[in-house]
Amino acid sequence: MLRAVEPAGSQESQEEFGALYARIQQFYAHQMQLFDNHDAERWAGTFTEDAVFAVPTLDEPVRGRAGLAANVRRNKIQQERSGEQLRHWIGMLDLQPQADGTLHTRAYALVYATPRGGESKVSRTCVLQDVLVRTRGKWRTRSRLVTRDDLALATESAA
Repeated sequence: MLRAVEPAGSQESQEEFGALYARIQQFYAHQMQLFDNHDAERWAGTFTEDAVFAVPTLDEPVRGRAGLAANVRRNKIQQERSGEQLRHWIGMLDLQPQADGTLHTRAYALVYATPRGGESKVSRTCVLQDVLVRTRGKWRTRSRLVTRDDLALATESAA
């Protein structure tokens, strides 16, 4: 049975938490399929207007939906040039409801790369840390911090 650290004073039952957990898993499945299909505007729409997306391969965080959509279009061009298809799998989701109504999540992301005519392989292993908020009746990502195991381990080794 799922257990969660609930906000102080919350009456949320385990059944309600289970339903919320399932909705958030569906949110990530939908969001990542939009990303992998390069549906830039719809993917950016799963973020708040002022969202911040920090990933170690970019010089600075991406801010706002226009920046997020532009990043997806750039990724599409790079993948078309390389002939490689990327797929993201999100799992091991830890969901922490907060007293202010936000959700703090932490999950693992595996990125599979499939070269044209080749076999799929795990390209990267990452950790996603998000803050989700409910706006206009939908969950949206307000902030995302992505860390990559290979880069984090390289940084730790250099220290």
